[in-house]
Amino acid sequence: MYDIRREYVRLVGDAIDYIKTGVRSGTTGPEGPTGPEGPTPPKDKILTGLVKEVLQCTRCGLHRGRLNAVPGEGSIDADILFIGEGPGKMEDINGRPFVGKAGQLLTKMLAAIDLTREKVYITNVVKCRPPENRTPLPEEIEKCLPFLQKQIAFIDPLVICCLGGPAAGTVLGSGAGITKLRGTIHRYKPPEGPGSNSAGSSHGVPVIATYHPAAVLRFPEKYKRPVWNDLKLLRDFYRDISEKR
Repeated sequence: MYDIRREYVRLVGDAIDYIKTGVRSGTTGPEGPTGPEGPTPPKDKILTGLVKEVLQCTRCGLHRGRLNAVPGEGSIDADILFIGEGPGKMEDINGRPFVGKAGQLLTKMLAAIDLTREKVYITNVVKCRPPENRTPLPEEIEKCLPFLQKQIAFIDPLVICCLGGPAAGTVLGSGAGITKLRGTIHRYKPPEGPGSNSAGSSHGVPVIATYHPAAVLRFPEKYKRPVWNDLKLLRDFYRDISEKR
């Protein structure tokens, strides 16, 4: 006999699970987890849907001056997520993160700790270029933040590396400057309530902050050594937690 009340409760529960995790409730079969609507979309398709949202976004005024929105790129199964401030001129032209001079330096920084762009995921706090590469405004960050939160939840990295003060401040919800935030391990706490995700652990995802590559290019004598120390911290911390998995 069809129990409409039980069916309603089940559907509501499935909807809540999907909002929180991007995955529908159900059993696992040959084609993966299934629910009342069939197989759950693979992780790459879920992230592809988010990319489409970013590309079509008009939530803040930054979309008016962009050539391309820049969602992010890299491995959807990345253990390390790099987060910068926002796209620059070359990123706006190409629709890809960190492809200008600062991006070329980031690629070298990754190589120095035995990583490649293909093994990590790279994105920014805001997905459209601020005019003249200025720091994103608080209201622009607020409008774009849900995209970043979803990326963190879907990728579920072991470690987050924030590049620059705006990125670190946004991810950690801190007003402290990058000089005070770098050099130690922090924790990213996912938002609570509808749409939240327990990415990483109940203790939050470990976060390491360092100076933006653009700062190193401008003042190498000031920032090159501290950034190298932060990269070694990231390398050693990641190696340690990887071995414990």
